[in-house]
Amino acid sequence: MNYNLNSLPAGESRSSTWSGVKSLLKLVEQERKTLIIALCAVLLNAFLNLLGPFLIGHTIDKYILTKQYHGVLVFSGILLAMYVTAFVSSYFQTKLMGGLGQRIIFELRNSIFNKIQQLPLAFFNENKAGDLISRVNNDTDKLSQFFSQALMQFISNIVIMTGAGIFLVVINPELGLAALVPAAFILIFTKVVSPWIKKKNALNLKSTGAMSAEIQESLNNFKVIIAFNRRDYFRQRFHQANQDNYKTAIGAGLANNIFLPVFGFFSSIAQLTVLSFGVYLITKGYFTIGLLVSYLSYATNFYNPLRQLAALWTSFQLALAGWDRISQILSLNNNLVTIGYDDTVNPTNAVLEFRNVHFGYPGGYEILHNISFAMEQGKTYALVGPTGGGKTTTASLMARLYDPLEGTILLKGKDIRTYSPEERAEKIGFILQEPFLFTGTVRENILYSNALYRKFSNEQFIKVLQEAKLEGLLNTFDKGLDTEILSGGDSLSIGQKQLIAFMRAVLRKPELLILDEATANIDTITEQLLGQILSNLPKETTLVVIAHRLNTIENADEIFFINSGEVTRAGSFKEAVDRLMHGKRLS
Repeated sequence: MNYNLNSLPAGESRSSTWSGVKSLLKLVEQERKTLIIALCAVLLNAFLNLLGPFLIGHTIDKYILTKQYHGVLVFSGILLAMYVTAFVSSYFQTKLMGGLGQRIIFELRNSIFNKIQQLPLAFFNENKAGDLISRVNNDTDKLSQFFSQALMQFISNIVIMTGAGIFLVVINPELGLAALVPAAFILIFTKVVSPWIKKKNALNLKSTGAMSAEIQESLNNFKVIIAFNRRDYFRQRFHQANQDNYKTAIGAGLANNIFLPVFGFFSSIAQLTVLSFGVYLITKGYFTIGLLVSYLSYATNFYNPLRQLAALWTSFQLALAGWDRISQILSLNNNLVTIGYDDTVNPTNAVLEFRNVHFGYPGGYEILHNISFAMEQGKTYALVGPTGGGKTTTASLMARLYDPLEGTILLKGKDIRTYSPEERAEKIGFILQEPFLFTGTVRENILYSNALYRKFSNEQFIKVLQEAKLEGLLNTFDKGLDTEILSGGDSLSIGQKQLIAFMRAVLRKPELLILDEATANIDTITEQLLGQILSNLPKETTLVVIAHRLNTIENADEIFFINSGEVTRAGSFKEAVDRLMHGKRLS
C-alpha cells in the first residue's frame, strides 16, 4: 500500500464544490441541535435586517414627506428594537458556532491522531513528521475557523441576498431584473475561478507542511549540525523551503483576494443601474422617493453580502484544501490486518519460523529472497552479516513491523498475522540500537509497556524489580525511579537509555526477545550489566541478537549469516567470523 501522503490524490480535489460541502457537513452531524438553533438565530437576524429598509421607505413616504413626526418617532423606536434584537441574535449565534468550531477541531485532531497511531511503520517511513504535525495543527485550524466564523456568516449572507433579491423583483420586476444582471456575471466568474483558488491554497498548505518538516528535522539533528559546523547546510535548506512557502503564499494570497475588487466593481454597476433607472421612474410617476431609498437599501443588502461572500468563499476553499489533506490520512488503513486462523498452515514446534519469505520495501527492489529458517524455544540466535545485508529487515519481519510480500511467518506454530497486536506485543520484545524515551521519569518509561504494574507504588514496583534481579540497575540513576528524563532522553547517557529499554522489555517476560545492535554504542561496564539482565531471562525465552561485535555472538547457540537477500546457517563461530572479517558474500 502507498502511504506517501504527498503522492496520494487529494480526497475531494476532483469533486464538485457541492461534494466538498457535503463532506464537510459530515463533520457536524453530531452537532445538529446546535446548528439548528444557530440557524434559527441567523434567520431571525436576516429577517429583521431585511424588514428594516421596507419600514424606512414606508416612513419616508408616509410620515417624513407629510411632516408627521410622531409617526417618524414611532417607527424609529420599532427600528431600534428590531436592530437590538438582531444584535442579540447575532451574538448568540456567534457564541454557539464558536463552541461548535472548537469541539470539531478537538474531535478531528483526536481522530487524526488515533488514525496515525493505527497505521504501520511504513507510513512513518514515507512521511515527514513535520508535515504530519502541520496537518494535525494547521489544517484542522483552517476547518475550525470555517465552522466557527465563516459557516453561519455564509448562510446569513445567502439568506439576506435571497430575501433582498425577492424584494427587488417584487417591488418592481423590471428594475429588479436590471439590478440582478451583474450578479449573473459574478456567479460565472466564481464558478470559473474557484478551482484555481483551491489549487493555490492546497499548494500553500503543502509547502507549509514541508517547511514544518524541515524545521523539525533541523532541530532533531542539531547536535550533528553543531558537531560538523554545518549550520550553512541547514540554513540553505531552510531558506529554500521558506522561499517555496513564500512563493505559494503569494500565489494563495493573490487568489484569495481576487474576488473583492471584482465583486465590488459589479456591485457598483448594480447600484448605479438602480439609481439611474429609479430616478427615471420617479420622473415618470411610477416610483416614490421612499421606494427608491428602500430599493437602494435592498440593492446594497444584495451586493454587500456578495462582497462578504468573496472573503468567506476564500475561507471555504481554504477549508476544503485543508480537509483534502486531512482526509488523506483518515482514508488510510493499516495493511497489517489480523486474519483468522489458517488451518492449511502446517504447525511447527519452533517458536518462530520463516517459510519461503520474500520482502521488499514500497517502491524498492526485493531485499529478501525466498528465505526459510526456524528458531527453537529457549535458544540464543545471532544474525550477522555486512551492513545493508538485511539483518534489521529480517528482525522487523519477526516482530511484524512489516508483512512479507510472499511466504509465511509462524509464531508458536501459528501464522503471525493471526495474533492481535496486543497478543503479539506480549510474546515479542524488540530493543533497538537507539531506544526512544519519553519525557517523564525512569519509572514512567519502564512502565510504558508494562500496564500490569502501572498502579503499583514505588515500593511495590521495587519489589518487582528485586524479584526480576533488576533492582541494582537503578543505582546508575541519581534519583532511582524518580530520575527525571528530558525530551528525547538527552539528560541520560546512551548506556542509561539502553538499561531502561532492557528493563522495559525484560519485565514483560517475552517469549521472543530481539536485540537489534542493542549493545553497539555502550561501554564495557554497561554491556556487562546488560549481560546480567539477559542471563536472568526465563529459560523459555528465545533470544535473537543482531550484532557486529564478536563477543556478543560468541555464546550464541546458532548463527545465521544474512547477505544479498539470503539467510544461511553460518555453522561454527569461526566460520561466521571468517565471513564477517573477509566480507564473504553470497550471491
